Amino acid sequence: MEVAVLSQNGQSTGRTLQLNEAIFGIEPNDHAIYLDVKQYHANQRQGTHKAKERAEVAYSTRKIKKQKGTGGARAGSIKSPTFVGGGRVFGPRPRDYRFKLNKKVKQLARKSALTYKMKEQALMVIEDFNFEKPNTKQYITFLSQLALSNTKTLLVLPENKDNVYLSSRNIPKTNVVTYNQLNTFNILNADKIVFMESSVTKLETLLNKPE
Repeated sequence: MEVAVLSQNGQSTGRTLQLNEAIFGIEPNDHAIYLDVKQYHANQRQGTHKAKERAEVAYSTRKIKKQKGTGGARAGSIKSPTFVGGGRVFGPRPRDYRFKLNKKVKQLARKSALTYKMKEQALMVIEDFNFEKPNTKQYITFLSQLALSNTKTLLVLPENKDNVYLSSRNIPKTNVVTYNQLNTFNILNADKIVFMESSVTKLETLLNKPE
């Protein structure tokens, strides 16, 4: 399984990179993908929601009418959930939505997502590069040369390159991560994934590492 290696300006270098079929060519597991994306979204939730119940509503506790003889149901307090402005029944409480997912399942999910992108021909490999300083125009030119100007892209770096990251930060539909920050949601959410050449080797080593 080979993919052409392009230069920073989108030109062919005449070289190809052999991709590991154990990562980019497996039988995809949709349920592993579902679980990993579900965990990702759950981890993003703050869980700070809170509704007041009848014990917390700031109203009087006076009995609002006599117990019997009114022809209606008894009512002991205006805080009752049956009255407008009363406390909420079984309202949301602060909670932690995070849940555990086995490392092997997460590993399988990332491999499955990468396999789907490989089948869709949505992967590109370019030579390693860096910017001398943060420069948004330079990053826009980089995307234009790769014909990705209006495409939701994910650039995968082999290591932290602050100048590249800072150059991309204000550009819509653009995301930049290092190879070890790559997750299933980021892979599936991008229309095109651009790997720097050395990040592919590091990612293959990471995903093939026995847990």
